[in-house]
Amino acid sequence: MSTRLPFSSHKAKSRSDSPFSIFHSLFSIFHFPFILHPSIFILFFLLIACSQAVTSAPETESTQTPANIPIPLPSGELENIIILSMEENGYAHLFAYAPGELPLTRLTTGDWNDVTPAISPDGARIAFASDRNGFWDIYLLDLHTGDIQQFTDTPAYDSSPTWSPDLAWIAFETYANDNLEIAIKSLTDPTQETILLTNDPAADYSPVWAPNGRQIAFVSSRTGDADIWLADLDVTDDTRFKNLSNTPQAEESHPAYSFDGAQLLWTSVYQSIGYNGIYLLNTSDLTRPAHWIGDGNWATWNSRADQVIAIINEANGQYLTSYTTDGKLILSPEPLKGYARGLLWLHTTITGSSLHIFEQAAKSTPPPLWAPAVTPAPDVPNKRWHVVDLPNVQAPYPQLHDLVDESFSALRQRIIIASGWDALAGLENAFVPITTSLDPGFNEDWLYTGRAFAVNSSLANAGWMTAVREDIGSQTFWRLYIRALQQDGSQGEPIHSPPWDLNARYSLNPRDYEQGGQYAPVPTGYWVDISALASAYNWERLPALPNWRTYYAGTRFTEFVLTGGLDWYSAMLELYPAQIFVTPTRVLAPSVTPSKTLVPTETLAPTRTHGPSPTATITFTPTTTFTPTNTFTPLPPTATFTPPPPTSTPPTIIP
Repeated sequence: MSTRLPFSSHKAKSRSDSPFSIFHSLFSIFHFPFILHPSIFILFFLLIACSQAVTSAPETESTQTPANIPIPLPSGELENIIILSMEENGYAHLFAYAPGELPLTRLTTGDWNDVTPAISPDGARIAFASDRNGFWDIYLLDLHTGDIQQFTDTPAYDSSPTWSPDLAWIAFETYANDNLEIAIKSLTDPTQETILLTNDPAADYSPVWAPNGRQIAFVSSRTGDADIWLADLDVTDDTRFKNLSNTPQAEESHPAYSFDGAQLLWTSVYQSIGYNGIYLLNTSDLTRPAHWIGDGNWATWNSRADQVIAIINEANGQYLTSYTTDGKLILSPEPLKGYARGLLWLHTTITGSSLHIFEQAAKSTPPPLWAPAVTPAPDVPNKRWHVVDLPNVQAPYPQLHDLVDESFSALRQRIIIASGWDALAGLENAFVPITTSLDPGFNEDWLYTGRAFAVNSSLANAGWMTAVREDIGSQTFWRLYIRALQQDGSQGEPIHSPPWDLNARYSLNPRDYEQGGQYAPVPTGYWVDISALASAYNWERLPALPNWRTYYAGTRFTEFVLTGGLDWYSAMLELYPAQIFVTPTRVLAPSVTPSKTLVPTETLAPTRTHGPSPTATITFTPTTTFTPTNTFTPLPPTATFTPPPPTSTPPTIIP
């Protein structure tokens, strides 16, 4: 039996640059109009002369991050400060931002992650999760001094903190009993043991404390998909839990109370009927359904509870926007530089002098993760690009475009560090020659360009990889996770969202077949989001084909591409001549011994088949009876001839 929780119930307030391109860049530097100085013309002609001795090489792609210009931190008071946890170079850190007042300003930095920030009711501290000590724990950041204090210290995963209104407790999600549970720990008495609020085989996560102090909303997958649940702290048995959203075939996430507690919002993604985006629920009447106000995958409130700030997902990026509670757009979507891992809107003002304690972090410049290196290939015609071999990689053709192979190698090493094993040592595909046919529907796949690779899908069948479905607009994308080798909390994170079981389409259930699968239970253990890591190295995911629900290959859940800003046709022209698009038939690879090409013979047209004719029935009836007219009678025997006896008298001769 659960114990009654003693919480307070009160509310709280070039190709190589040609001389002409260099001259063009000089024009762009000085910004027309200007008066040309004679020295510029001298420099221009010197560049032309020097260029005659330089052999042009294929243009390389610039992927380095430009040095950050020091941010002029304000000295006065600031309002509407937004705190973001955003990924940068593969690590998530805290940033401050105020539209029109403060540019995106880094608050933390280092080779670790700082995620899921939550503001204290008095606005003085931020609780967040970090793996800076090697394991995921809760930390407290003082906004006035910059001091950071560690709150939890266990090998288990702790994240998504939320404050009690009286500043006496912090609730958070923790990995216990092979799944995520909601735990509560005292802020005033460090010796008191942590209390588990939930203890269910399903995943329970993302808690948010109600301003009345007596309820906690959270996300749970105990009904098969992720719903918003409410825990009543005044009830001691299992009836304390209530499903607020109760939406089959939809995934809810990120609940957030308004500061007065009158409204609760969350985001939802429907797989069947319904609008994806932000939903608001009036907490005074839980019997009425929540209503939709706008697009968004993560949202939170301002101090007056009349606006929400939201993050919108797109295929390979995110945008920041804002709505009124009746759905009116008040902030045009602004692109973010990385994937968001947390969001809050400060409800108190903050002085610019307080931000100066973060000046060192704000001015830090993360080094580039990779840079292209051109491999000379003198036998390539017309200075086109070529593919290079990938060392120690097994694939049908272990090669990639010369401009992207360094990014792949850097990503591969990063995944080894994050997961403890080499998931990219064996690929389902890398570069695919144009003479090789792929599955139907993939005639213009990026694998032909040498700028894409596909992770070995057999890892999913072996239990070392899983995919979470993400519907963005009318397209379906996938977030790919691989299992961490070390399952002690030092690598990876638990998966929150239920993955999509693609094999359920073969379960003979008509609904699962039409939907292309179904939600699967959240897998146990710690996992690494390789889609997020790939994005840091400029690799993008591809949408599933429109027929993916009935065509397994059409899911494309393992494929990543580095476009370099090119479309597919332009990328193909980097490797092949333009004639490949006008050749009526695919050019076949030459064989060792050429054989005669068979000439097709004319196929005779089928002849008309006559229908069945009637069969005559003939009855034979004899009309006459044959009767012989003559009877054969044998002749009587003739007389026997007896010659006369000889005589001695000669015959008489009459003349």
